[in-house]
Amino acid sequence: MLHSSHDKDVYFVPDPSYWPIVGSIGLFLLVGGVSVGLNGIAPGYYAALTGLAVFIVMLFGWFGTVIRENLADVYNAQVDRTFRWAMAWFIFSEVMFFAAFFGALFYARVLAIQWLSGAGAESLTQLLLWPNFEATWPTNGPDAIGGKFGIVSAWGLPAINTAILLTSSWTVTMAHHAVRAGHQGRTSLWLAATVALGIGFLVLQAEEYVHAYQHLNLTLGSGIYGSTFYMLTGFHGAHVTLGTIMLTVMLFRSLKGHFRPERHFAFEATAWYWHFVDVVWLGLFIFVYIL
Repeated sequence: MLHSSHDKDVYFVPDPSYWPIVGSIGLFLLVGGVSVGLNGIAPGYYAALTGLAVFIVMLFGWFGTVIRENLADVYNAQVDRTFRWAMAWFIFSEVMFFAAFFGALFYARVLAIQWLSGAGAESLTQLLLWPNFEATWPTNGPDAIGGKFGIVSAWGLPAINTAILLTSSWTVTMAHHAVRAGHQGRTSLWLAATVALGIGFLVLQAEEYVHAYQHLNLTLGSGIYGSTFYMLTGFHGAHVTLGTIMLTVMLFRSLKGHFRPERHFAFEATAWYWHFVDVVWLGLFIFVYIL
């Protein structure tokens, strides 16, 4: 049931939607398939690809529903505030998500390997089980799980990707200034540049992974270093992928003239998300690649 946003006494309530359950099914297949595949069951990867396809269909389907509601002018000021709070809490949940992974990295580097090397009350464990283990980082743990490996140099592709994301943060800010000034052409131009930079980041990260697997023997099986490296950078890459999809949607909406200087929260929410992704990468670059 649609109501005009000019009716201050009406709060828009959307019709029941099947997109949340579609997205849940897609995520279940994606995450479950990858988990099964990592445990040596090859069909799991096919399930993961199916889940990814379902999730992408959900993204565009749900985007379309919300865009149609927005163009029908059914959102009033209270709905806009609700959207802003919802996006803020969503980004906060993402902060906690990555905080858990950075915490795992901290635990492994600062606590676990020190205990395994004989520090503190755990020295008896080290003496009996791994008498020759030394607390060095990077490490793949006692008994050199996965064999010898090399590390990805921070000053190669990671440094280039850092420059790319920092530049993309600037271009999306320029797009925001353009949309607030009512310049549709400039908005689309800066958005297109941001999308191109996001795609460039993903291409270089894929190249980095191929090099790590083929030439450095750095895999998910390379003990604690390999698992934390791919867990942190891989989940960040997934967020860049989602952010690039969102920016692409914003680009097409800009080309269609959907945004107005006073009404463009969809763009703002995407910009917030993209800045969050950039900040997380800076943390990764420092704590995963440099230190």
